[in-house]
Amino acid sequence: MKEVVLGFDGMTLGDLVSIAREHARVRVSDDSIHRIKESRRLIERWVEEGRVIYGITTGFGALSDVVISKEDTKQLQKNVLMSHSAGVGQPMDEETVRATMALRIKDFARGNSGIRPETVQHLVSLLNSNICPVIPEKGSVGASGDLAPLAHLSLVLIGLGEAFVDGQRIPGEEALKKAGLAPLTLGPGEGLALVNGTQVMTAIAGLATYDAERLAKTTDIAAALSLEVLMGSRTEFDPLIHNVRPHPGQAASADNMQRITKNSEIISSHKDCKRIQDAYTLRCSPQVHGASKDVIKFAKGVVETEMNSSTNNPLVFSDMEKFLLGGNFHGQPIALTMDSMCMAVAELANISERRIERLVNPHLSGLPAFLVDDGGLNSGFMIAQYTAASLVSENKVLCHPACVDSIPTSANKEDHVSFGTTSARKCRDVVKNAEQVIAIELLCAAQAMDLFTNMKPGEGTLAAYRFIREEVPRLERDRILSTDIQKMVQIIKSGRLLERVESVVGKLN
Repeated sequence: MKEVVLGFDGMTLGDLVSIAREHARVRVSDDSIHRIKESRRLIERWVEEGRVIYGITTGFGALSDVVISKEDTKQLQKNVLMSHSAGVGQPMDEETVRATMALRIKDFARGNSGIRPETVQHLVSLLNSNICPVIPEKGSVGASGDLAPLAHLSLVLIGLGEAFVDGQRIPGEEALKKAGLAPLTLGPGEGLALVNGTQVMTAIAGLATYDAERLAKTTDIAAALSLEVLMGSRTEFDPLIHNVRPHPGQAASADNMQRITKNSEIISSHKDCKRIQDAYTLRCSPQVHGASKDVIKFAKGVVETEMNSSTNNPLVFSDMEKFLLGGNFHGQPIALTMDSMCMAVAELANISERRIERLVNPHLSGLPAFLVDDGGLNSGFMIAQYTAASLVSENKVLCHPACVDSIPTSANKEDHVSFGTTSARKCRDVVKNAEQVIAIELLCAAQAMDLFTNMKPGEGTLAAYRFIREEVPRLERDRILSTDIQKMVQIIKSGRLLERVESVVGKLN
């Protein structure tokens, strides 16, 4: 089984996906263990000296002026976990919880939190034992970190809360026993260290960004298939067009689609036709897809930066023997980025849905109505287009930005919040909706390709068509389409379609 070593820096989205989805084991680097020990040594010394340190020897938020006695500092840390466990809603799915745990460990591995090594190792053991704390999905405002969800995660460490183990929801103490662990008694500052950070929003954002990056490449494949069966032109992919407007994503999509449609007999067959220009959904696909790709690429950079950041408060700098109070827990970078990526991914689905309409509409395609024989008796892909229309319209609602909707909390001490977790959750849903729209376009385009029996499509489109037909048979007569759509979504999410096309045309941009 793969092992991911978490240290001061260097964690990638690929690492996060390996841990979250492929159950890779994690280990904290030796250097990071040393950093954690040094920071903890300072915290314990400062507590013994009676220094006033926010959240360690004081209350939290608007109660930061209340000094806590040395005798009560341990109870304070337990109290913060219990009081902050105020989340509501459905439990987060396993992959999100695993990603969150990995990122929380990664933050601690930087050595700025002041937490004990044994507490970090407890969290590592939970993750490696496939114990999934129950974390309600709603309740974070995205500043002072993801307080409520991280508190629910951390309850299990002290034998409270609940966890999923082998699909069963059980008490936290029982879950610890299954991992061979005893409940922790938290030391000064540890409760705050566990709940103060941006790991929930970053986990959701990271998985959504990974999926969006793959989906953007798959959308180029879908558009290329649609272009061929709609008798479109390859002219719009000419590098000369894109060199004079050098947005990286635009050039990348144009190059992808040019390679995917290379040596297409279908396109060559109508090079002298009377159509002057293709519709925008075909002709402008590199410009639209490319703009979305540029946003997704930016999002990836932001998310990976956040993954490799220290987001606690206070922050301990052991090499200088000092601590500083700041606001690295504020989720604004993730909030703004995820709201932007919502729109970027929604646009991939928007333009795809319009290509689906062109495919199923005989007045636009010249193909049989709704891509099925014996129309009237059979409805073919008629309602699949309705579904796509529903999904893209839902995405438009989800694209309303969350980050502009700050609201004061903690008696106005925390008077501007990010709602980054809401932004990330919305973006995750937009990506899922978009995957289903692109799945419908691929099914429709493959159905249309069945009609071109005498001419070969492009090298990449042929590979895509053949792979789709290996997994989903042609629609000869009406059947339950939701099964086909979900099968196609699984193919997209697995990356297998992308891999098949890349094996023929080279790695897509």
